[in-house]
Amino acid sequence: MKQNGILNSDISRVLSYLGHTDTICIGDCGLPIPDEVERIDIALKLGSPSFMEVLEAVSEDMKIEKIYLAQEIKGNNPKILSEIKDLVQSLNQEIEIEYIDHTELKTQTNKCKAVIRTGEATPYANIILVAGCIFA
Repeated sequence: MKQNGILNSDISRVLSYLGHTDTICIGDCGLPIPDEVERIDIALKLGSPSFMEVLEAVSEDMKIEKIYLAQEIKGNNPKILSEIKDLVQSLNQEIEIEYIDHTELKTQTNKCKAVIRTGEATPYANIILVAGCIFA
């Protein structure tokens, strides 16, 4: 039995398959997920698990070189944005943050290896993570 890291077998599998520049998305419970992209639905009830709870767990297991956020998060969800920035800073890695239109973010989910659906119920709590390289 696995004792450390992410216990969810689907998330663990997807993270182990990622190569440099592959992407995954962590989204709120309202984010539309394209039919052709793997959906890992871990939403239990409204608000659980939270977006940040999942992002923190994934960031412990994944080398991240860049993140995409919806431009709209700045004015519509400053609390989550602040928590994301704090998490990025705590990782002690150079992680680029790029803001794009929410419509573009939803389009970009088509290229993701998977979308993890959380129970988050606050606006624009969606992120695309770009995998970094663990050696160089």
